[in-house]
Amino acid sequence: MKLLRELLFPLIAVIAAFIVGGILILIIGDDPIVAYKLLIGSALSWPDGIGYTLFYATPLIFTGLAVLVALRCGLLNIGAEGQLYVAAFATAWVGITFAHLSAWLLLPLCFLAAIVAGGVWGAIPGVLKARFGSHEVINTIMLNFIAVALVSYFTQYHYKTPGDPIMQTTEIGGGAHIARIGKILPGFPERIPLNLAFILALVCCVLVYLFLWRTKWGYELRATGSNPTAAEYGGISIRKQIIIAMTISGSLAGLVGINEVLGYRYRYYDGFSSSYGFTGIAVALLGRNHPVGVLLSAILFGMLIRGGIFVDAFTNNVTKDLVDVLQGVVILFVAAEALFRGPFGRFGLLKRSKV
Repeated sequence: MKLLRELLFPLIAVIAAFIVGGILILIIGDDPIVAYKLLIGSALSWPDGIGYTLFYATPLIFTGLAVLVALRCGLLNIGAEGQLYVAAFATAWVGITFAHLSAWLLLPLCFLAAIVAGGVWGAIPGVLKARFGSHEVINTIMLNFIAVALVSYFTQYHYKTPGDPIMQTTEIGGGAHIARIGKILPGFPERIPLNLAFILALVCCVLVYLFLWRTKWGYELRATGSNPTAAEYGGISIRKQIIIAMTISGSLAGLVGINEVLGYRYRYYDGFSSSYGFTGIAVALLGRNHPVGVLLSAILFGMLIRGGIFVDAFTNNVTKDLVDVLQGVVILFVAAEALFRGPFGRFGLLKRSKV
């Protein structure tokens, strides 16, 4: 019941955003019903719509969980973008360097590379915050630029196939490929890039929930985010929790590399991220910093990304920028939560979440 109450407000925010979006569509001279039919219908059609919606949602689940863990510790990780870039390149590097190994060795090594690279890149601002008190927002933003520049350099001058006009590395070894859902699910086309990374994302939702709400370590992390003074008085090391939270957050963001490199392109493609790291912030906020909410929110955003393509193609005046507008308005309504707390709080429908 508590979880349902927590999910009610995001639902209200989404409905309000669609109403505002409908008004904007009317203003520019299109029919909002037609636009929304295209938006939602194309995202939920079988098999392409659902397949691509879940594919687009997969990296957002990882980055949403990454932001969630940091927020639960009272930190704002804006560096998921850089963390996923470093992890994706590290995954490709291992897949290329050790391409001669069997799949039994190569695949775990690639998974480990994604987790460790993202975790290390996330731990850097964590250590700076814990040791020197420097703000994690500034550190993670700066590390985003460093990450993108570094992997671009190595791609361009060391791992790109000579003569290839595209900024991408050579292909990873075949043993590092993970199966697409089409190979497992009968009747689901293999051409759709949805792969086993989506199953991994679902598993991560469960693991994050168990860690945060069913373990001592998760409790200490949440206690630090809720009231660091009280947590420290109770014997919890605030510095340790900051480093742990940012490391786990970076590792979760790094799992985007598994979806991108091992399950989709089979190489590192420079500029592959459609701002997954930043959208993950919106996903976590809309999902109420809960794994179930993150999953639902990521699927919603995946639907918007998929449906926006058809809205752009088959309406007269509405473009796929409508997706960005809807995402922005949703976040505005989430930020304006106090406006809804009053009227809905009288009925006990909306209550503030606790640790």
